[in-house]
Amino acid sequence: MYYKRLLIANRGEIALRIIRTAKDLGIHTIALYTELDREAEHVLQADEAYPLIGDTLQETYLNSNQIVEIAKKANADAIHPGYGFLAENAVFSQLCVDHCFDFIGPDAEAIQLMGNKVNAREFAKSIGVPVLEGVVGDVAKLIKEAEKMQFPLLIKAVAGGGGKGMRIVRKKAELKSALESTSREAATYFGDGTVLIERYVQNPRHIEVQVLADKHGNVVHLYERECSIQRRFQKVIEEAPSPTLTFELRTEMGNMAVFLAQEMSYTNAGTVEFLVDEDLNYFFLEMNTRIQVEHPVTEMITGIDLVEQQLLVASGRKLKIEQDDIQINGHALEARIYAEDPEKDFMPSPGDISFYKAPKLFEGRLRLDSAVTGACTIHPDYDPMIAKLIVWDENRDLAIEGLHNALHEYEIHGIKNNIRYLHTLLNTNDFKQNNISTHFCQDHADALKLKMQKEKKDIAPVLFYISFALFELNREQSNNVWEEIGYWRQQGKHVRIVDEEVVDIEIVGENPHVFEISNESYVVDSVTISGNQLLFEFNGVRYHFYRSKNADGKSFVSCKGLVHELERWSEIQSELKENNALDQLNDGNILSPMPGKVVKIEALEGQKVAKGDVLIIVEAMKMENSILAPFTGVIENVFVHEGDQVRNEAELIKLEAVEE
Repeated sequence: MYYKRLLIANRGEIALRIIRTAKDLGIHTIALYTELDREAEHVLQADEAYPLIGDTLQETYLNSNQIVEIAKKANADAIHPGYGFLAENAVFSQLCVDHCFDFIGPDAEAIQLMGNKVNAREFAKSIGVPVLEGVVGDVAKLIKEAEKMQFPLLIKAVAGGGGKGMRIVRKKAELKSALESTSREAATYFGDGTVLIERYVQNPRHIEVQVLADKHGNVVHLYERECSIQRRFQKVIEEAPSPTLTFELRTEMGNMAVFLAQEMSYTNAGTVEFLVDEDLNYFFLEMNTRIQVEHPVTEMITGIDLVEQQLLVASGRKLKIEQDDIQINGHALEARIYAEDPEKDFMPSPGDISFYKAPKLFEGRLRLDSAVTGACTIHPDYDPMIAKLIVWDENRDLAIEGLHNALHEYEIHGIKNNIRYLHTLLNTNDFKQNNISTHFCQDHADALKLKMQKEKKDIAPVLFYISFALFELNREQSNNVWEEIGYWRQQGKHVRIVDEEVVDIEIVGENPHVFEISNESYVVDSVTISGNQLLFEFNGVRYHFYRSKNADGKSFVSCKGLVHELERWSEIQSELKENNALDQLNDGNILSPMPGKVVKIEALEGQKVAKGDVLIIVEAMKMENSILAPFTGVIENVFVHEGDQVRNEAELIKLEAVEE
């Protein structure tokens, strides 16, 4: 046994991941939780759990002193930080050691060296690892230095990671606001607003090498992961091994990562990240001194449990594996399921999940790392990732097919998510043929949106309408007479629903069911309804639908991952909605598109703004979102202040229209 009692200073799926291995090893697990997480899955799965006192992240999951005090109270032997939060915080690492807890990660010196991108770059350069040149300083200095550099440029938070605190600047006019925004985001999430600028490499690949190092000088690599499919600099799909590298380059980059770890006397798990250009030249980006989100793909192709190895080396034991023992077996892909709207530039979509159905898992082939098991709330305070879906197969083509099929089985109702986006992306020829780069998602944005819209009709919308009608007519009648208007005003069974348009559906026959929709007849056979599930046959094909309803009364019907948001027609509700929409348009009420925190107000009362100008920046799920002026006008009122927490559809600004 490596430890007796392990405290996990994290939440969500990574906390559950650590709990799983710890329990397999017979280690007693200790969880932390905020009031929002009181009933969370990681709390339920741990052997015991302690509350974090406070309302903000800084007061709870980022509060080093409070976590160490809880570790004392719980008699923990060691603390595992997971990823994010305090995982790469040198002060926290040292604090754990000072209070006689083993920190499951490298020492504070290594975290500090690699946690600062400027210092990491200089160290890598000093030992002969190729790097991209960059400049660090305050905003005024960087604007001046940028005049000597060729655009586009990349702005990066010095203490950043996980895709946060990064911006591409393509022209000088955008530089000042991008520097300020990046610095602000960096200060919020990493406690350090320092940024650097460097040359932006066109069409690069993002390839990282996993290393393991013990306290006895032994270092091995577990090959690489391709992480080039990203949106907003955050990874979406990862795979191992990289389909880009040659055998020679794979060997060279693996050896370079091991060399870097040895030169800095690194211990525990770490990831050395490289940028690879179109000519297969590689450049050091950074080293993440923690377990990575995408570590499962490495585990799938090597058969090595990385969390177990972390615990082993942290306890002072020697690595039991040597480089020659580590072989690549097959191919693995990981898709990150996010609460976001890909059709609206990946805008965060926190809220209530009203129905959740994960694909059926297969040992060694299909794995799901998630803290979501059913209906729940996705909070705006935390990262938007809902789950990681990982597929292994004998080769890349089969793994893509397996992931594609698994996504078909994934059903989430109530919030926007990227399941259909992932499905569409995997289906593109460019992805299948490995014609990718870190801005694949950006370059293919319009094509992917069009393809998603087309694929949404792979299952005819009319079948969703029929399903909704069957669910409605099968349920117990409501006490609200307006919802039941179809029952007492129509001869026979009639339902009027709203999708993108109003649709009238009437059942004119049963066994088999015959529906009249827009003057056309549709026949469905073998109808079976049980709770929120419905099965029927149409034109010889068997369909399986799911239905749920959220707290606001909105209904969702899905099949094979396609979700339609439908509602029962109500004359009164419809008129109210139309009037509200008209009032908002005429009054110029600017509403928040999501719950979040107001981090910057760009508009002042009395100021004239043009259509498309940034009015307010709202931060949600670790992302800044700019609220733009829908038309040219004058700011009549600003109803919020910087630092305010706002709910979804909260009124932010009143804009009075003027002629352009």
